[in-house]
Amino acid sequence: MVICVGEILADMIAQPSDGILTYGRYAGGAPFNVACGIAKLGGEAGFYGRVGDDLIGDFLISFAQGKNLAYCNVKKLPDRNTTLAFVELDGDGDRHFCFYRKHTADYCFDEADIPEIIEKANIIYVGSLALSEERGRQFMDKLIAAAKSAGKKICYDVNYRDDIFPDAQRAKEIYAKYIGAADIVKLSEEEVALFSAKGNIDDAVKELAGRDKLVFVTLGAKGSLYCLDGKISRVGAISLRPVDTTGAGDAYFAGVLSVLDKNGFAAAYDAARTGSICGSLTTLGKGAVDAFPAGEEVQKLISMLK
Repeated sequence: MVICVGEILADMIAQPSDGILTYGRYAGGAPFNVACGIAKLGGEAGFYGRVGDDLIGDFLISFAQGKNLAYCNVKKLPDRNTTLAFVELDGDGDRHFCFYRKHTADYCFDEADIPEIIEKANIIYVGSLALSEERGRQFMDKLIAAAKSAGKKICYDVNYRDDIFPDAQRAKEIYAKYIGAADIVKLSEEEVALFSAKGNIDDAVKELAGRDKLVFVTLGAKGSLYCLDGKISRVGAISLRPVDTTGAGDAYFAGVLSVLDKNGFAAAYDAARTGSICGSLTTLGKGAVDAFPAGEEVQKLISMLK
């Protein structure tokens, strides 16, 4: 099982109409998106996170309970708010967003729950939003240490956001630490340049992968690449006109992890191909979880591409 640990929040996606901008409410948060994506593909997935004691928190708990997760530990914290992400889309469906994150629950985890997570998971996804807070980092550090002691894999999707840290340099230092700790890492093409001084992307990814990591990089319309055992391989993209790119990277990683959890690192190419298909199909609808394709749809497209 893949258990995703981190933020669950509401994506408030802008919807302009007749000169008025309204916001539609969608369940989101990268770790939660990935867990739901794996489950929808037919994989075994779990999620661990926290929400505030408010209307959005109630909505998210109810939503999570209906997503066929093999493990779901989402609780309300009475003295906290639920995190919101306001999202606006440009003409190409690309997103621009800001977080409403004041005294929120997304990083307030209980260390007593770590043994349960370790026992159930084969792969543990570490969410990045909680890493902006000392309390969140302390929990993740203990979770990672326990996972490594138990022989479990750690995966980390960078999701670089310098606006949730005091400054960009501090953000890079923290993100780099967790890239180093992970066995499976996903970055965007832009993020690779932040964490490696190498001018060539292949050399940069090899540097980040080192000797034993499996690193995936999303390349937008160019598809994706991955590095395994010092070798770079590429997978092409599917050409579609996007409606909303929110959650496309999460869909990609859900596709990747659903394959790796069943078949291990040797299936890296199939994982990247499945991820590319999931990411592309998700852009055809609004919202990350709501737009995620079903396993049958993905398998049908894989069969057509053979």
